[in-house]
Amino acid sequence: MGPGALTAITYKAGVDDPKRFTKSKAVGAHFGMTQKRYQSGETDINGSISKVGDATVRTALFEAANAVLTRSRRFSSLKRWGLNVAKHRGMKRAKVAVARKLAVILHRMWVDETDSRWGQEQAA
Repeated sequence: MGPGALTAITYKAGVDDPKRFTKSKAVGAHFGMTQKRYQSGETDINGSISKVGDATVRTALFEAANAVLTRSRRFSSLKRWGLNVAKHRGMKRAKVAVARKLAVILHRMWVDETDSRWGQEQAA
């Protein structure tokens, strides 16, 4: 369980052309999954996510991250990383972090034209 066909189609429609992004890390920020910051004078407040960009793609990635962290029985390095974030920062922040990481992974897979793999499985 995790990012399925609906998430992939929504993501592909939201990105449109993967060559727009020179680095895969920029995709998460494009969809508003970065920390919102308010600075004025001596005031410096770190808030929730900025929520700029396509809301449907952000929602689809968040739902896929929720599936990876809570509903998936298969264990992966992404799930392990997300649960570690959840232990230190809370489950909601972990879901946003995994969603951002999923955006990066999906972009890299699209650019490299690689298939999904769940672990360190070796071909026989």
